[in-house]
Amino acid sequence: MSKEPFYITTPIYYVNGKPHIGTAYTTLAADTVARWQRMDGYDVHFLTGLDEHGQKVAASAAEHNMSPQKWCDSQVKDFTDLWDLLGITNDDFIRTTEERHARGVQEFLQLLYDKGYLYKDSYEGNYCTPCETFYTDEDLVDGKCPDCGREVEFVQEENWFFKLSEFGDRLLALYDEQPEFIRPAIRMNEVRSFVEGGMHDLSISRTSFDWGVPLPFDPDHVCYVWVDALINYISALGYGSADDSAFERYWPADFHLVGKDIIRFHCVIWPAMLMAADLPLPKNVFAHGFLMAADGSKMSKSKGNALYPLDLIDRYGVDAYRYYFTSDVTFGADANIGTDRITQVYNADLANSYGNLFSRVSNMAIKYFDGRVPEVPADFAEADNPLKDIADGLYERCRSCISDIDFCGATQAVMELVHRANLYVEDAAPWNLAKSPDTKGELAFVIYNALESCRLAALYLAPFMPISSTELFARLGLGDPCAIDDVEHEGVWGGLPAGNPVTKGDPLFVRISDKA
Repeated sequence: MSKEPFYITTPIYYVNGKPHIGTAYTTLAADTVARWQRMDGYDVHFLTGLDEHGQKVAASAAEHNMSPQKWCDSQVKDFTDLWDLLGITNDDFIRTTEERHARGVQEFLQLLYDKGYLYKDSYEGNYCTPCETFYTDEDLVDGKCPDCGREVEFVQEENWFFKLSEFGDRLLALYDEQPEFIRPAIRMNEVRSFVEGGMHDLSISRTSFDWGVPLPFDPDHVCYVWVDALINYISALGYGSADDSAFERYWPADFHLVGKDIIRFHCVIWPAMLMAADLPLPKNVFAHGFLMAADGSKMSKSKGNALYPLDLIDRYGVDAYRYYFTSDVTFGADANIGTDRITQVYNADLANSYGNLFSRVSNMAIKYFDGRVPEVPADFAEADNPLKDIADGLYERCRSCISDIDFCGATQAVMELVHRANLYVEDAAPWNLAKSPDTKGELAFVIYNALESCRLAALYLAPFMPISSTELFARLGLGDPCAIDDVEHEGVWGGLPAGNPVTKGDPLFVRISDKA
């Protein structure tokens, strides 16, 4: 039976700077969903990549005495190296300078042209080069860009325009008919208000520079960088090529994950373009919030309060980095990030609770059962088991939470089992049960239950912490949890085979000094 397709994307990232904590956050979120969906039996296609066109990129290349293409090529490794370090499992990596992308952009624009949605006119107005965005006078704040606060330039040139103004009613109908198209709800309200305020036609070309995809019907114009960038979601699937089988299979996207600062491009311009082309719309656009400094201010180099992925990974490790940003940061809301809080979460959840649980229980399995998973006596089959009661609901809880991009809810559900298992071990006191042959059966029951809780915790945490989950499985004599494609079946209580070897190894998570 063919697996159901699932398509998830990140934005494509500008090549003008190294990947930062925000780009890593979006990519990590998409990877977590992709990993879960694969474990849940879906045929996943996970796309990320780089946005390499536009005036800003051309200017940066000139500043570095490089051609635009060589400048872009020089930036790619920073992103791919970080994604490899973080264990990002993207299935494709699109660069907008690739021929396959240019072909898709031209095919799409030719279609809009043929359908009568594009026209040529002169443009006069404000343009912010760092944001690559056009603004009306009303949009400006104190005469400056409303997003980055920089000076704008007055642009006067001949452009091609997309008839965006014709799609207001259709967009509002979309928002009514598909209330989950834009998530969370607060972003839906923001976008709806914008559309209800009336829309202007969109300039979709530039002639003042040539670093972009030429329009197929007017090669003196290059495509506006944002229109170019949005089309990556379908060009990467082969749209406009001789082989569009991936497009036919995976489009429309199940999730576009984006930052809230680019939601209008994805929830107004992109669906309007797709409507004009008579193509299906993505099912969900989920916008996350901003990551702020611990005091709530914007992170910046000049303030000295910026946090960088590589620094945090060096201090906490890859899995702890992944865990913190999915367990303590609500996707969709702004969040204040600081090392004090990261250390607190690391120690409380990973070192003191999860890691300590496995360390204690594996030690006791080695000491009391010769390093083997004990077999539970038949007369304990119906015994009260609070850990099984929690575990039996884990699959549905995790599945529901991840479907809503509620990573905190999913990790909290797993940690409930971990915390309860620690309490269970304390209450059962296996060290006392081991003192008498009469309680050997109960001892086996307790140790098995604790080990099985560790297995299930590692199973459900695998999308969040693949390295430690794989290590814990190996110490229980099990295979790779990340290769599982039926997590519901594997998540049934009692799946840990009796007799499997149990090894302790080094601590999964070493406690970090609060003063470090």
